[in-house]
Amino acid sequence: MIKFAIKVVLLAAVFYGLTRYDVLPGLDIVPNPEGPLGEFGTYLWIGLIFGVVNAIVGPVLRLLSLPFVVITLGLFLLIINAALLGLTAALTERLTIDGFGTAVLGGLILAVAGWIFDQVLDR
Repeated sequence: MIKFAIKVVLLAAVFYGLTRYDVLPGLDIVPNPEGPLGEFGTYLWIGLIFGVVNAIVGPVLRLLSLPFVVITLGLFLLIINAALLGLTAALTERLTIDGFGTAVLGGLILAVAGWIFDQVLDR
């Protein structure tokens, strides 16, 4: 449980970095400065939603799409990550994604960041 909470905070930091420094111009977050935790609370909320979606829906999608993942030698996982990011954007009005390419690149960045976080937190 603590590992998940730390990962949510780290994902919030990645979302903050992606939107604050315009790494992906089509990925936008509308912060809520009047929320309980201010603007950072918005990033925490989006990190929490993405973490829950990735933990619950992600394994189901990966299992159902296993033949496509095998045929494409794992490249279909980029599409799954884009779908998870799109589902996160659909669940909150604070996150907007302009197109499919932005979702794929955002999903790739979040997948790499999540993998790095898992490697660091498992030690």
